[in-house]
Amino acid sequence: MRKLERRAVICMLLSLFLLLGLIVFCFQFVTKGSEWVSFPSNQHLFADGRLDSGTVYDVDGTMLLKNGEGGTAYADDGMVRRATLHVVGDPVGNIATGAETKFAGKLTGYNFINGAYSLKGEGHHLYLTIDADVCCTAYRALDGRKGCVGVYNYKTGEIICAVSSPSYDPNDPVSEATAEDGGYYINRLFSATFVPGSIFKTVTSAAVIENLDYENWHFQCTGSTHIGDSNITCVSAHGDIGFEDALCQSCNGAFATLTTELGAETMEGYVDKLGLTKAYSINGIRTAKGTFSFPEDNDAALGWSGAGQYEDMVNPCSMMIYMGAVANNGRVVLPQLIGKVKSSDDFPLSVYIPRPRLRLVTSDTASVLKGMLRNNVINNYGEGNFPGLNLCAKSGTAEVGDGTSHSWFTGFLDDDDHPYAFIVLVEHGGGGAKVAGPIANRVLQSVLENE
Repeated sequence: MRKLERRAVICMLLSLFLLLGLIVFCFQFVTKGSEWVSFPSNQHLFADGRLDSGTVYDVDGTMLLKNGEGGTAYADDGMVRRATLHVVGDPVGNIATGAETKFAGKLTGYNFINGAYSLKGEGHHLYLTIDADVCCTAYRALDGRKGCVGVYNYKTGEIICAVSSPSYDPNDPVSEATAEDGGYYINRLFSATFVPGSIFKTVTSAAVIENLDYENWHFQCTGSTHIGDSNITCVSAHGDIGFEDALCQSCNGAFATLTTELGAETMEGYVDKLGLTKAYSINGIRTAKGTFSFPEDNDAALGWSGAGQYEDMVNPCSMMIYMGAVANNGRVVLPQLIGKVKSSDDFPLSVYIPRPRLRLVTSDTASVLKGMLRNNVINNYGEGNFPGLNLCAKSGTAEVGDGTSHSWFTGFLDDDDHPYAFIVLVEHGGGGAKVAGPIANRVLQSVLENE
C-alpha cells in the first residue's frame, strides 16, 4: 500500500514537472520564438550565414539595408553606409551591435502563429529611430578620428544619432586584420569604456550636492593641492572659488578635496546609483559596464578618481543617459533604437512605446546640476559657440597615460521642444571644449534642422 502511495506521489510530482516545463516552453515560444527562428543555422532564413529577408530604414524612411535572395544591399549613399554601419550591421555579424544581427528576429517576418512564412518572402520592414542625415553630420565631424557621438531624446528615449568611428563602407570592406587592429568592429558608443576625465565631475557634483554643505563651500586653488602623498594639479591657479565655479573652471584640486570629504564608500554608492556601473539594455543591445576604483587607504588616488582620472572607466552611452536624467528632473527614459515594425505590405506590427522611467537623482539635485551645467556654457565655453541651443554641458580632457588626452563633451538642451541629451568622444583628441565641443554643436544643429 505504501509503495502505491509513494509511486502515486512520484507520478504526481513528475506530472507537475512536465506541466511546469510545458508552461515555461510555451512562454519562451511566444516571447523568444523570433530569436530561435533567426539562429544562423536556420537554412530557411539564412543563406551562407547571411540573413536573406528584411529591410532596415531610418526614422524618415531612408533605406539603410535590404536583404534578399540576391544578397544584402545597403544605402545608395556611401557616407550613409559608413555613418550608420555600427547600428545597421554587416551581413556576417562582425559588428555585434548591428540591427542585422541583434534584430534578426524582427527582420525575418516571424510570428508565433504563422512562423516565418510570408506570401512575398520579403520579411519585415524595421524602422530605427536614428536619423541618417544627423549620423552623417556626426561622422563627418569626427573626420576620421576614433571616437563616437550619441544623441537621444530624453523625454521619449529615441536615439537620434549613434555613430562610432572608425567605420568602413560595407560595399568595400577593409581586410579582417585591418578591421580588428583598427577597432573597426567596435561600437564605441555602446560597447567600450574610456577614461572620463572632467565629465566625471558631474557625478562627484551630484554626491556633493546631496551630502555636503556645497552652498557655503569655498576652496583656494594655487594650481597644486597636496593630498595624501601626492600633488593634485590644475592647468592654472583658480584662486578663491565656490562649488559652482569649481565645476565651471574644472578645478582638479577642488574636486579632489571634495572627494576625500565624501569618502570612498559614498563615491562607490553614487557610481552605482547613477547607472554608470550597470549594463543597460537597448532593445537587447547591452552596453558596457563602467569600472571605478575608490581606494580607502590612498587619499591622492581617491582624489584623482573623483576628478575623473586614476582607474575610472566610463561607457559613453551610460554617461549620456545620466545627462538625460539631469535634464529630465532626475528621471531618465531608457534609450531605444527600434521605432516601429511593418509587414511587407506596410501593415503596422508594432508601435513605439517609451520604456519606463528610472529615477537616478532627486529633482532638487537635478535642478542644481542643471543650473551649474548652464553656467559652464555661459561663463566658460561661450554661448555664442552654440547658437540657439540653450545648452547645459561639461567638457572633459582625460589623460590616458601616453602623453595624450581624450576629448569629451556631454550635456543636454534645456528645451522642452527640443529635449536632447548628447555625448561626444574623440580619442586622443586633446582639449574637450576645443575639440569635442564644436562637434557637439554641429551635430545638435543638424538635429534641429532635421526635425
